Amino acid sequence: MPQLKAPSKEESALLPPFAELPEQAIHIPQTEAQFHAAHEALRRAEFLGFDTESKPLFNVGQHDSGPHLVQLATPQQAWLLQLHHPLALEITRDILGSPRIRKLGFGLDNDRHSLPRRLQTELRNIEDLDRHFKRLGYGPSVGVRAAVALVLGQSFRKSKRTTTSNWAASQLTAAQRRYAANDAHAPAVIQTALMTWERNQATGSAR
Repeated sequence: MPQLKAPSKEESALLPPFAELPEQAIHIPQTEAQFHAAHEALRRAEFLGFDTESKPLFNVGQHDSGPHLVQLATPQQAWLLQLHHPLALEITRDILGSPRIRKLGFGLDNDRHSLPRRLQTELRNIEDLDRHFKRLGYGPSVGVRAAVALVLGQSFRKSKRTTTSNWAASQLTAAQRRYAANDAHAPAVIQTALMTWERNQATGSAR
C-alpha cells in the first residue's frame, strides 16, 4: 500500500486558523491554591494533550537543564507548569507517572529520554500520536501541524522566534503562553475528533 500523504505546510496555511484557547483558559499556577486547583483538575482528566519546552542551547557542550516547562491540556483548558516551582515538579511527577491518565502528544521521543531524568520518575501511559498516524499509513513524523490540517481542517502555525525563546524565564510572555498552550491543546482536540475522522476516512475509501 502506498504511503498516505499529509498536507504540506503550504496546503495547511490555506485552511482556517486553529481555534486557540482564550487567555482565561490558560493557567500558569503560582500560588499554593492555584497549584492545588490545577492538580485536582488534571487528576480528573481521562486524557491530556502533552508537550514540553526547554531553554534553547546555543553553544556546543552547554549543559541541558531542561525541560523547563511542561504543558498539559484538556480540550477546554491548558496548564503550563514551570518546573522551577517545587509544586509544579510534584504535580508533573504525579500526572506523568499516572497509569490511568493518557498523555498524548507529537514527537515525544526526546521527552521520554529527558523527563524521567528531570523528574526522577518513570513516565506511564504516554502516547505519541505520530506513531498512531504511521499505523494509519502516513509517514513516521506527521507532526502537529499536519495532523491539525488532516483531522480538524485547520491551519496550525508556529513562530520560530517563540520556539527558540527563553522557556526557563520566570515570567512567560503572552506569545510564549499561547504557543505553549497550543502545543498541548492541539493533541487534546485531535484526540476528541480522531475516531470520527478515522471512521469518515474508512467510509470514504470504501466508496
